[in-house]
Amino acid sequence: MTQALRDIRRWPWHLPAHVLNGIGVALGVLLVQLLAGAAGGTPAALLAAGGAIFASLADTPNPPHRTGPRVALGAAVGLMASILVTLLRAHPLALGVLLVAMSFCASMLLAWGVRAGPISFVPILAVVFTMAAPPPADWQTQAVHAAWTALGGALYLAWALLVARWLQPRYRALALAGVLHATAELFRSRARMLALEPREAQGALPLQDWMQRQVALDERLQGARDMLFVAADAPHGARQIALLLHAIDLRDILLGSELDLDLLGGDAAAERLRIALAGRIDGTAAMLDRVALAVQLDVPLARVPGGATVPDALDASIEGFAADPRRRALAGALRDRARHLSDDLARMLATLQHHAAPAVLRPAELQFFVSPQGWPLAALRPHLRLGSPILRHALRSAVALGTAYFLALALPWTSHPHWLVLSVAVVLRGNLDQTLSRRDARVAGTVLGCMLVLLFASLQQYWLSGIVFLLAVGIAHAFVNVRYLVTATAATVMALLQAHMAHPAGGFNIGERLADTLLGALLAWGFCYVLPAWERRGLVRLVDRVRTAARALVHETLHWPEPGQADVPLRLARREFYEAIGGIAASAQRSRAEPARVQIALPAMATLLTRCHVLLAQLAAVRTLLERRRDRLEPEAARALLLQAATAVDRLLEPGSAVASDAVASDTLGPAPMVWIEEPERLLPWLERRLGLVADSAAGVAAAASAVRAASVRG
Repeated sequence: MTQALRDIRRWPWHLPAHVLNGIGVALGVLLVQLLAGAAGGTPAALLAAGGAIFASLADTPNPPHRTGPRVALGAAVGLMASILVTLLRAHPLALGVLLVAMSFCASMLLAWGVRAGPISFVPILAVVFTMAAPPPADWQTQAVHAAWTALGGALYLAWALLVARWLQPRYRALALAGVLHATAELFRSRARMLALEPREAQGALPLQDWMQRQVALDERLQGARDMLFVAADAPHGARQIALLLHAIDLRDILLGSELDLDLLGGDAAAERLRIALAGRIDGTAAMLDRVALAVQLDVPLARVPGGATVPDALDASIEGFAADPRRRALAGALRDRARHLSDDLARMLATLQHHAAPAVLRPAELQFFVSPQGWPLAALRPHLRLGSPILRHALRSAVALGTAYFLALALPWTSHPHWLVLSVAVVLRGNLDQTLSRRDARVAGTVLGCMLVLLFASLQQYWLSGIVFLLAVGIAHAFVNVRYLVTATAATVMALLQAHMAHPAGGFNIGERLADTLLGALLAWGFCYVLPAWERRGLVRLVDRVRTAARALVHETLHWPEPGQADVPLRLARREFYEAIGGIAASAQRSRAEPARVQIALPAMATLLTRCHVLLAQLAAVRTLLERRRDRLEPEAARALLLQAATAVDRLLEPGSAVASDAVASDTLGPAPMVWIEEPERLLPWLERRLGLVADSAAGVAAAASAVRAASVRG
């Protein structure tokens, strides 16, 4: 009984961050409704709830110093939009012009990146909420409405700051656990590729899964950096940061762990070693999952359930090469690299158990990895040209929403023209892939939401409207970036109930809602082809970013490490290269939904991605050799080799370099032959060979980049 009560008290520890955030939003809107309702009655409660919802769109899991400005901006934008719409309610033509202007400005906010996404939708939601209520009779009533809306936004801002401070420990733990889970999935994906036959491992499905895991990990990593790196002085902050840095380093160790595996051949001994290495990687993934669960539940690792570990067969597999000293030496090197995974995992476990090593980065250095916070006007400058996808989307959205509004006025039903506008706004995205996904989810969610509202109406319990409305607000907010079908369903319930509570005599208008959604989805789909920003348009920029990032990473990696020297530039360069690769992978994924005549060359993109990861793996192996076996290298000779290799690679990756793009087709940039070292304790020949492989890999990246550029120009 005591254990059961303890489990009940700890159930919130199992909730993901987006669900906790949604619960906080729903409770905040409820609090605003109760306070405004007690002071001004039901009309005041509805107006204040609208102001709170405008502000809540920008309330996502963030540190308080980010939550405050964003929520305040959302509240201000919503208030201004609602005032302008109220002033022009009696002038349909002027209101349509205002809607076009607001849509354009809201879409241009996306120039500031992902953080501006929720705020860019606030003006559209303000139009919907303002037009759902009866128009004010005079300017005094308009002023009162604006005051209640402003009060609702201000109250919610105070609530959001309070909840953000209260939930910070949970948000940080969940962000770290998410990175650890994503890292475990990446390891598991790599183990599956190794467990396949060599020819099968080159298939599209395993490679595609590996790339998707990389992109998913990069997304979670930046969110975790933003949460953790600003809280180094918080309780457990240093330990959480150390765990995050360990997870980042583990990915590099993974990349280098299987290099040269193909040189062992394809006989039974090589097969056993490959399977053993896959088992080591899979076992590391299982332990990472246990660490993630311990972090999420805030319990010791010993209390996290986990199966028995599989005996490690890696050492035993080396015996299969006893008859061939050369292959045995290479197999031993592979085993040693695999041990680095175990060593780093052991350090992570020691950190988890409060035996943390000294901090790798100081608090001031951690800030270099945090995403920007402000709203500089300079961010708009690159997008003030017609070739910018942001500007094209803004123009497209303005025309689409204007068309939807004026078309709604001409339709047989005109009581809710803002519904058609809303349907277009939520479906029309910046690219065709996301628009098609939103289109299907929006239509299905609207049907489900209407069915739920019909079920609710059949109960004839009006007092439930407020409760269901609040639940819909929280659910719609929580799942918008996780599962949009759930958000679309909850948003339909929220919109129908909000209109019904503001004007009960108007009914629920289920048929009109369904018709507007279907027509809006079709309009959004059609307008995707107006000023389209096909992925091919940005391909040259993405490829140049990859080459520039690769040059920077090579420059920071190929130098002799000095004891005590901070590795901030190396970590920054590594992050930039991973993000550049992620941009290529995401672009290739989005292009698959585009018309065949404008699709980018997916085989060339896949080759570029593969060779970028080969370069990453080679650089990781070099860095591991320099950091962990520096005492077995002659410093002066090693410095000379590093300088020579860095100079050669820099020339290869320089834009416009002489590496021919047809090298991709010829595939001559294969692995260097296996070397035999008479004195295994001397590592300089290994370093020389590895640097040669780095140069080969860089040439492969340069050739693949040139091929992608050529394919985009030909298209």
